[in-house]
Amino acid sequence: MTEAEFAALVLHNPVNAAILQRLPSFGLQDWWMVSGCLFQTVWNIRTGQDVQHGIRDYDLFYFDPDISYDAEDAVIRHVRKACADVSAAIEVRNQARVHLWYGEKFGTTYPPLNRASDGIDRFLMSCAQVGIRVRDKSYDIYAPAGFDDLANMIVRPNRMPNFQAERYDAKAARWKALWPQLTVLPAC
Repeated sequence: MTEAEFAALVLHNPVNAAILQRLPSFGLQDWWMVSGCLFQTVWNIRTGQDVQHGIRDYDLFYFDPDISYDAEDAVIRHVRKACADVSAAIEVRNQARVHLWYGEKFGTTYPPLNRASDGIDRFLMSCAQVGIRVRDKSYDIYAPAGFDDLANMIVRPNRMPNFQAERYDAKAARWKALWPQLTVLPAC
């Protein structure tokens, strides 16, 4: 799969297309639409499912050195207002803040990040390590693990620091129930 093929498949999901169309107007300098809403759209097309099948939410990562709760909350509210007519849960997270709450939520430390794509690098599975954004009427794609696992419907652990096998197993089991065609590789 090429970057152009990936972008074309992702845009078949009208929610992805609507959000991507609006994001440049938000004024964020370092942002990406990431993960499940992208690779799961591709899986849905490959398996003949509705393009929104199994997608829980639409994740947007951005990076802003202002790590105050109020600054992130303002961006979240702005995105919600701009996408009020989009029938989907949209999750917006400033990657500069993740290290502040990650340990309490997931029970392990998380290093401070330097850019939004650092969050993509830390996803539990290589097939999830994808991002797309609009730049000058075209699309930038970020896929540090490439597209082979995504295209071949392989769920493989991304052995990053602080990898959590139990979280990997839980996500993989949920996905396998929704897309039985997946090949899930063991966490260990």
